[in-house]
Amino acid sequence: MIKGLGIATVWTLDQERTKNFFKDKLGFEIRSDLSMGDTCWVTVGAKDQPDVDLALMSLDGPVMDPDSAEALKALVSKGILGAAVFRTDDCRGDYETFRARGVEFVQEPKERPYGIEAIFRDDNGNWYSLTERNEELDLSKDWAN
Repeated sequence: MIKGLGIATVWTLDQERTKNFFKDKLGFEIRSDLSMGDTCWVTVGAKDQPDVDLALMSLDGPVMDPDSAEALKALVSKGILGAAVFRTDDCRGDYETFRARGVEFVQEPKERPYGIEAIFRDDNGNWYSLTERNEELDLSKDWAN
């Protein structure tokens, strides 16, 4: 049986720059930064969620043929790919903090049926939702008690 998600991929044009984006601007931990021959294995994660990592995958790594790398690079550079939804308890507060650190937001916090959401891009163009769920949809709460 699957027990949950452990690692998700974020495509990056520059692993070092993206690692610093997640660490310095979003406050993530560096979980691994290992040289593996011609490539590096870099993972980051939210401090309060130690069991889920984001693998910052370079487009020039061994798993990507040149044509696919170019196609993916074009999509990443255009900002076509949505990478993740990050949960927060304070969307408006985090929006102000991250904006002050230089994070590019394409949508300021807005009320949605599921809560408050802002949308930002990383240093590659990947977009992310920063979401504060409303109580009806907050599945992390223990409703049995």
